[in-house]
Amino acid sequence: MIQSTIDYVKSELKNAEGGHDWWHIYRVWKIAKQIAASEPVDHQVVELGALLHDIADSKFHDGDETIGPRKATEFLTSIGVEQNTIDHVILIIQNISFGGGNFEKKFHSPELAVVQDADRLDALGAIGIARTFNYGGFKNRAIYDPNIPPDLNMTKAEYKKSTAPTINHFYEKLLLLKDKMNTPTGKKMAEQRHQFMEMYLDQFYQEWEGKL
Repeated sequence: MIQSTIDYVKSELKNAEGGHDWWHIYRVWKIAKQIAASEPVDHQVVELGALLHDIADSKFHDGDETIGPRKATEFLTSIGVEQNTIDHVILIIQNISFGGGNFEKKFHSPELAVVQDADRLDALGAIGIARTFNYGGFKNRAIYDPNIPPDLNMTKAEYKKSTAPTINHFYEKLLLLKDKMNTPTGKKMAEQRHQFMEMYLDQFYQEWEGKL
């Protein structure tokens, strides 16, 4: 079942943007399994949720949040996964997103907590920095503009439509994630990655002003 899902995801995301491709899924899946080893969770739900969480990311489908759950449902049904497992995986897909962070989630489960931590960890540290600039380039955004400050009070809709410089994303999402981790393992891993990003930003601003 897991191998069939891996094969499906690889096929579906073969032409995906570099920060949301198979290798993003691979890293989230690996981290999720690592976190799950210390949590009382359904490991099958965790693995399927991690592998399918970005099967059709809404930001690449005109904001449509129904495509991912629909594709995941069709696939899981086709390989004979039990309905209660499918339902749980779909709830993970529907509730994993940060989306600006300024709204209340309607679903919580230990399995979602694990997959969400794994996904957020891939948005932090060296990988997170690389993904952020890759996506910024994909959207043709400015790297940095001192005249455009970060907006920490965006609604979910505003967050999805933002065209702000890439550096702003550190403040609008990445640096907020450390304090939003769910599990002890996730929190510990986030600390080191968070510190690396802070060091990077300090270096970035000094280089921007020609001080280094």
